[in-house]
Amino acid sequence: MSGPGLALAVLISGRGSNMAAIARACAAGQIGARIVRVIADRRGAAGIVLAAELGLEVEVLPAGEFPDRAAFEAALRASIDESGAQLVVLAGFMRILSPQFTAHYAGAMLNIHPSLLPGYPGLHTHERVLKAGEREHGATVHFVTSELDAGPVALQARVPVLPGDTVASLSARVQQQEHIIYPQVIGWIADGRLRLSGGRLELDGRPLPATLP
Repeated sequence: MSGPGLALAVLISGRGSNMAAIARACAAGQIGARIVRVIADRRGAAGIVLAAELGLEVEVLPAGEFPDRAAFEAALRASIDESGAQLVVLAGFMRILSPQFTAHYAGAMLNIHPSLLPGYPGLHTHERVLKAGEREHGATVHFVTSELDAGPVALQARVPVLPGDTVASLSARVQQQEHIIYPQVIGWIADGRLRLSGGRLELDGRPLPATLP
């Protein structure tokens, strides 16, 4: 797909709901970006069908069919670079990338994580938040570095943990916020408003507020 706007490569492993939220924001002109390629690391990822329904170019690179991680990452990097993407967007991409790979896209790769980082990095965040009796949960958009879920935070959204919440109900409420803040951050980058300066993020030249009002 050619045209104006920041070119995005979106990497998925599952349903692709954040990918779809970003695609719809692009199509509606809400953000100055366009998805040039969706790349899935699993043949059975439901997001493959969803991306095709949205008219997006899709490539499937099944990680398990490569001899090792280095071979998979070489193919992934080649696909991203060939697509002309200017920003790599991890949207439910459930694979830990090597320091060499993340270094290649330093400052040009985003992830969304279902917790208020630095709290609860890693997997099963909703279960862990409920088990710990937390009163607040949320989602974080951050730049990707070699350290898992530890890159500079661009934006967070907070949701209350309600009495009687289950993993499903809490996850759904967090995901609603993910679909708002991920396109928002991409839009900031597309407009040149969000910049990395000396390892710190600035929005419109000022230190970035981490949470939505």
